[in-house]
Amino acid sequence: MKRFGQALKGALKNLMMIAPMLLAIIGAIGLFKTYITPEMLKTLFNGSPLHDMLVGISVGGVSVGQPFLSYLVGGELLDNGASFYGVTAFILSFVTLGVVQLPLSFSIFGLRFTLIQNVLALLFSFVLAFSITYTLQVFS
Repeated sequence: MKRFGQALKGALKNLMMIAPMLLAIIGAIGLFKTYITPEMLKTLFNGSPLHDMLVGISVGGVSVGQPFLSYLVGGELLDNGASFYGVTAFILSFVTLGVVQLPLSFSIFGLRFTLIQNVLALLFSFVLAFSITYTLQVFS
């Protein structure tokens, strides 16, 4: 029973740590649904795979966050007409690219490592977004 109490206490502590992020993303999705129309998204994501991947990577790289948040935002993008290429690229770059965190990364890991890591993340975001979307199209 003591271990259960410790596990419950740890779970509640973790929930309290991520609660502000969850509330923020729920609020952001509410604002997103209010102010960004499907027509706006259709002009941003025009259906061209390369263009949609570029837009997804750009938006995802600037708005860095946790993986579980990217799935929520990506789902909303898909529901509002964004292409699967763009959403997949967004999710990959949201998690792996760290444009916002570059100064901190430079100071901790150094310039060379940070640049190599971000260039590889950018390259693999393109490759994986295309590969995942293509594979899903083949199997569906």
